[in-house]
Amino acid sequence: MKKEEKDQVIIELVEKLNATKNFYLTDTSSLTVEKTNKLRRICFNRKIELKVVKNTLLRKAFERMEMDYSPLFPVLHGATAVMFTDSVNEPAKLIKEFRKTSDRPTLKAAYVEESFYIGDNQVDALIAIKTKNEVIGEIIGLLQSPAKNVISALQSGGNTIAGLVKTLSERPE
Repeated sequence: MKKEEKDQVIIELVEKLNATKNFYLTDTSSLTVEKTNKLRRICFNRKIELKVVKNTLLRKAFERMEMDYSPLFPVLHGATAVMFTDSVNEPAKLIKEFRKTSDRPTLKAAYVEESFYIGDNQVDALIAIKTKNEVIGEIIGLLQSPAKNVISALQSGGNTIAGLVKTLSERPE
């Protein structure tokens, strides 16, 4: 690969890293062509972009970024495939699901929600991360719950209070 081609790849990686909030670094080595194609197809269906990169070019792309990605440098060895995604936990779910039939891909590291996750033992932690919309939905549900309880109590109590008032007003004096 010529220097100009390498520079172009680095520029493309920097643009992709800036455009994507979350990415996973995985090891897909030892996958057969058939399994690799299956993994790529699943990634495409789940809106995850899978790109195999050279570690040196990825490191140079990280070095050109404004943020400090140095915690990821120790995992940049061997075969590396980057999963670019807008979802925080979809790649982790995919990795766990895919490994039911294969020993790969393994998680080298992930950058999710401005946090670093290093090592394959972090897959379950990444699966447990909720998306922004899920957290907002839970908060709204928690906020609505007391109001719903009060309204429900007033509605059910309103019938008994109205009945009581009616009975008292009809009662002979």
